[in-house]
Amino acid sequence: MTTVRETDLPNLFYRGKVRDTYDLGQGLLLMVATDRISAFDVVLPSAIPEKGVVLAHLSAFWFRSTAHLVPNHFVGMATEADRLPELAQEAHLPRLPRQVARRAMVVHRAQRIDIECVVRGYLAGSAWAEYREKGTVHGQPMPRGLKEGNRLPEPLFTPTTKAETGHDLPMSLVEMERMTGAALAKELREKTLAVYRFAHDYAQAKGIIIADTKMEFGLRDGQVILIDELLTPDSSRFWDAAGYQPGQGQPNFDKQFVRDWLLGSGWDREPPAPELPPDVVEKTRLRYRQAYQRLTGQDLPEE
Repeated sequence: MTTVRETDLPNLFYRGKVRDTYDLGQGLLLMVATDRISAFDVVLPSAIPEKGVVLAHLSAFWFRSTAHLVPNHFVGMATEADRLPELAQEAHLPRLPRQVARRAMVVHRAQRIDIECVVRGYLAGSAWAEYREKGTVHGQPMPRGLKEGNRLPEPLFTPTTKAETGHDLPMSLVEMERMTGAALAKELREKTLAVYRFAHDYAQAKGIIIADTKMEFGLRDGQVILIDELLTPDSSRFWDAAGYQPGQGQPNFDKQFVRDWLLGSGWDREPPAPELPPDVVEKTRLRYRQAYQRLTGQDLPEE
């Protein structure tokens, strides 16, 4: 298995915690999901083999599956370049090594809306911590007596800031409206909840509970579209429905396994992060791969 931690292609547009994005011209970008992994907003020194392949192909699956609900920036996988009419004109896709192309999406460029659109369907993570302390989630009162992992009465839209460095911070709906205007804030909330409800019901039939997720949106020709990644083990909590039981941590197919190991290691959540042991790397790789296989019914494309 090849591990791709970083790429070095022409016309770098942006390098994030996980993705390296390149400008192809003509309003198109090449978004490469590397095998880097971050936790607590810190990029770890260890990489997870095949992780980028899962992120790219699972995002592509969800973009295709939810396009009837919300338009998105997805054009095609880089491995499909010879079949993409957008690339038959002036935009130039460089010759890519197979291991990079498997991790790369061609997408439309959009004006990013600087808000993380988070939706929570279950009581977990920071929502569980807030509930234990205050009986609320994102400031909204919740029924008494809930346990960790309980399904919420309704999915909650809990947006945060999108910080370039440091931690994202919760935003109230009033703060969001001040930033975007009331109409756009309402549209983002409705589209986030619609995609989550569709994906939750689909995944549950495949044996996975999507406990929460985060989405990013942008504007293209004045239209709100989904961008970045969508419903991956990096951006979501994926629980094994067969082992689901409120009142405890849930068996999962996401990077909670890595977070749990890091917390148990005594790391203070400040850079630099420790190296992950080989068994944690391998178990994380398998979790990501299993999530892809369950949700799509397919195996990952081979190198």
